[in-house]
Amino acid sequence: MDEPSGQLGDQDLSAKCPVALLNVFTFEGKGGNPCPIVVDAGRLAPADMQDIARRFGVEAGFVLPGESGDYDFTFRFWVPRHEMEMCGHATIGALWQLAEEGRLPADLVRIGTRSGPVTGFIGYTDHGERLVEITQPAGRVAPLTPEQERAVLTVLGLERDDLLDLPLQNAVTSRVKTLVPIREVERLQALRADMPAIEALCRRIGSTGLYPYAVLDQSARTFEARQFPRSSGYPEDAATGIAASALAFGLLRNGLIGANDRTIHVFQGRAMGRLSEIRVRLGWVDRRAIGCLLSGTVTPAEPAD
Repeated sequence: MDEPSGQLGDQDLSAKCPVALLNVFTFEGKGGNPCPIVVDAGRLAPADMQDIARRFGVEAGFVLPGESGDYDFTFRFWVPRHEMEMCGHATIGALWQLAEEGRLPADLVRIGTRSGPVTGFIGYTDHGERLVEITQPAGRVAPLTPEQERAVLTVLGLERDDLLDLPLQNAVTSRVKTLVPIREVERLQALRADMPAIEALCRRIGSTGLYPYAVLDQSARTFEARQFPRSSGYPEDAATGIAASALAFGLLRNGLIGANDRTIHVFQGRAMGRLSEIRVRLGWVDRRAIGCLLSGTVTPAEPAD
């Protein structure tokens, strides 16, 4: 698909590309990740998409026509500083908004992204709420070297005694996240982000963000996490679906969850005052995890005063 040329002015952007502002991965109607969605982004140049992300200061999702007969839509994602290959909450938010506007061709939707194909499933919960689930591929998990571990602990101001007796790991479904197993939830919430140091470290270790986590209730498969992104233009995310997907495979590798499809609940954003809930279900074939389904509640943002 050819890129639109030029950049629309502010007035044209407002008139031709209305933005729906959603909160994705909300918990009890609050929190979640703010997410601007443009469902008619065909006229936008990349600079226009980035400008919208800069205005809102968060990840933004853009819906374009499918680039081939293999896809119903193409999704693109921008943060204030660059384009992202994949964004879980913006994908869920875009599908939710398309469903809200009656613009989905079916309850199963084929999406092209720069990280590869994604399938979306649209249904309803037992309480009548719209449920959007998206696929993520099987995760890959690799331990950090001792030198990399020491560097991560230094950047986060941690000692090895602050951690569970588990390795630090780089894990990926769509984007590499560094998993840091914290022993106590209180220590997790006390962490402070040094953005320049985190960005430099993540580039050295091949990661797009640090994802420290702690166990809330292992039997209930509930966990708490925080996400310090490498270079998004802000110090922390309230909810990061791609990181939670990667975490699910780390939890499986580390024996913190059993090999089944029970829902994993990842809470994030508490330290920001935006407590959020991300849900992940692993998919299995012949006792082999072949991917996962990522979901969460979407709530339209309240209009600004």
